[in-house]
Amino acid sequence: MKKLTPFLLTGFLMFGAVACADNEKTTQNAPDSTNQAQTQTPRAENVQDAQNDATSQTRRNQLNSDIRAREQRNNITGGDTDRAEADIESEVRSKLEANITKGQLTVDSKEGVVTVSGTVPNEQDLAKIAPLAQEIKGVKSVNVKAVVAPAKPNNNTQRGQ
Repeated sequence: MKKLTPFLLTGFLMFGAVACADNEKTTQNAPDSTNQAQTQTPRAENVQDAQNDATSQTRRNQLNSDIRAREQRNNITGGDTDRAEADIESEVRSKLEANITKGQLTVDSKEGVVTVSGTVPNEQDLAKIAPLAQEIKGVKSVNVKAVVAPAKPNNNTQRGQ
C-alpha cells in the first residue's frame, strides 16, 4: 500500500495538470492570460466581492488547507524538482488570494518561473507579490507584470451623489 499511494497521487496530479491547463486566477474578473495587458480599471463592486470572498474565514481555511495539502503531496512525490506546474500555479494563486484580497491577478508558471499579471489597488500590495510567490516550493523566480489600478466607483454610486 505504501508503494501504491505515491503512484496514485502522481497519477491524480498528472491528470489535474492536463485537465487544468488554464492559468490560475484570484478572481473571476482577473485577466485570462499573463500575456494579456491589463488596461481596464477594476470595478469597485468586483473588488469588494473578491475581498469579501477572500477574507471570509471559510475561504481562508480553504486556501490554507489547499496549500498544506499540496505541500504534503509534494513531499510524498519527490520534492521541489518534480513539481507540476499546475501545483505551483495553484499554490501561488492561493497565497496571493489570501494575502492580497483586493487584487485581480492571474498566475502562470513555466519551469518554476512564475508570472503574475493583473491589478492591485496599491503599491504595498504590488510589493507583496514576489515575496509571497517565493514562499512556495518550486518557485525559482517571479516576474511581476501586475499594475496598480485602484477600483473605479460604480455608476450607481455616482448618480446618487
